[in-house]
Order: sequence, then C-alpha cells, then structure tokens
Amino acid sequence: MSGITSEMIKKLREMTGAGMMDCKAALSEAEGSMDKAVEVLRKKGLKDIEKRSGKTAAEGTLGVYTHPGDQVVSIVELNCETDFVARGDDFRALARDLAMHVAAMKPLYVTVEEVPESVLNKEKEILMEQLNEEQRKKADRILPGKVDKFLEGVVLMRQIFIKDETESKTIKDMVDALSMRCGEKVTVRRMARLEVGEGIEKAVGNIAADVAAMVGGN
Repeated sequence: MSGITSEMIKKLREMTGAGMMDCKAALSEAEGSMDKAVEVLRKKGLKDIEKRSGKTAAEGTLGVYTHPGDQVVSIVELNCETDFVARGDDFRALARDLAMHVAAMKPLYVTVEEVPESVLNKEKEILMEQLNEEQRKKADRILPGKVDKFLEGVVLMRQIFIKDETESKTIKDMVDALSMRCGEKVTVRRMARLEVGEGIEKAVGNIAADVAAMVGGN
C-alpha cells in the first residue's frame, strides 16, 4: 500500500463510483496507476454483473421524453433489483437519457436476441444481392461485418449513445456502467416510440439532428 494516498482513493471513487475498499484494493493491485486501477474495477464490475445475471430485476422506473413540439414521445422501462436503486438520481437520469436516445435514433429492438430470425435472413439476402461476383466468393467473411452494422442500427443496446461525444460508448456500456456503480442487475425491459402521423407519408424533420443540437447547446 506504500505510496497510495487517501486522495488517490477518493479520486478513483469519484471516477468510478466504486466503494472505498474496492478502490483501495484496485490501486494496490495496479501499483498506484490510476488508469490500471480503473481497468481493474471495470473487470471486477463486469464479473459481478455476470454473477447477478440470474437475479430478478423487477423494480425500476419509466424514462419519458417528449420532443419539443409534442410530435414525438418515447418511453423506456429501466429495471433494477431494489426500489432504493430505482429512486436514485443516476438511475432516473439514465432512464430519461435512454428515452431521449430512442426518440432520436428509432431502434426497433432492445437486444439482438429480440431480432426475429426472419428479419436477419431477409437482411442477409439483401446484403448478398449488394455484393459483386468477386465479393460473393468471400461472403462468409464479408457478411458477418455487414450484419453487425445492420444490428448496430436497429438494436438499442448496440447503438452508440447519442450524448457521447467520443462516439465510442454504446447503450450497453451505459447500462453496464450503472450496474457496476449501484451493484445491482440493471436491464432495459422494453421501449416504445410514438410519432404523430407515423405511417402516413409526409415530410418530417430530423429528430436525431434536433436532439444532437439540443445536447450540444447544453
């Protein structure tokens, strides 16, 4: 523990939300390196999440977002294990952020597992048609990447969080991070998005661009 100060422990706790003893142990394992300590806590947190995979997350909150003009509204149900966590500011803030994200990015499914096999097969057919003769010979290597790209566009947990300026943090990363901070299983159970005149052919604005502008202005 030589060289590890209370200030370092406090700083690591502020960065990660982990407990004091966990931060102290992580810094010790990382030999005082803050970056390595963050990685140690992240790995530990992910393992803890896996251990809680069988837990029931029946508490939670509904995140609601209404786009200016009242033309679009979205709702996301974010679940956790206890009412105590569900009432926390971080938990409710994430639920609201996810609802805003859904309004802007229009995901069709929450997880990859929800995507019907018929939809995936149809997309593979379309992608195959887009390949030239030479590419089709290597379709087994090309298609998986293109299918992943498709899933990133339609699956909420695979999408990049709209408020992340680095464009590297997915919705799954956000949910996992909260789960690690609160020490409970956190899941997105369902979502809904309604837009006035949806399904009627008309000129519509770009909600994603509007939300991005709003975020940038904060």
